[in-house]
Amino acid sequence: MNDDWPELGGKITGNCHILPIRIYYEDTDFSGFVYHANYLKFCERARSDFLRALGIHHHELHWHETDGSSGFVVRKMNCDFLRPARIDDVVVVKTSLKTARGARMEIDQSIWIDDICLFKADVTAALIDASGRPKRFSASMLKAFSKFTAP
Repeated sequence: MNDDWPELGGKITGNCHILPIRIYYEDTDFSGFVYHANYLKFCERARSDFLRALGIHHHELHWHETDGSSGFVVRKMNCDFLRPARIDDVVVVKTSLKTARGARMEIDQSIWIDDICLFKADVTAALIDASGRPKRFSASMLKAFSKFTAP
């Protein structure tokens, strides 16, 4: 399916993943603005699509107690809500990888309309095993990440 719709997951431009998202009625609250928690959902979607663009697929990290499986979790997130988005806006989620080592990555994310920043987040995510303990990134993950982080 991804081959049929390559733009569905956004694109990588330079050292940044770009994901456009249209704001629907369901994304807003009684005020007509995007409900604050939905910015976090938009960022989660963008992080998943960024990883997918790097060849790291969540379904390959599936959860089974017996096979050493793993998954990504958010460890820490610092958010700035700067301006609201409204129904029918098209926002762009920008995701940039700052560092990736051991089992942890630090990510900058922001949400924009044109040249106006609406939301910023500094995210620390970690790879954990099925029991919740940190699991070091594989060599292939580190190779994929190295294209986006300084040496």
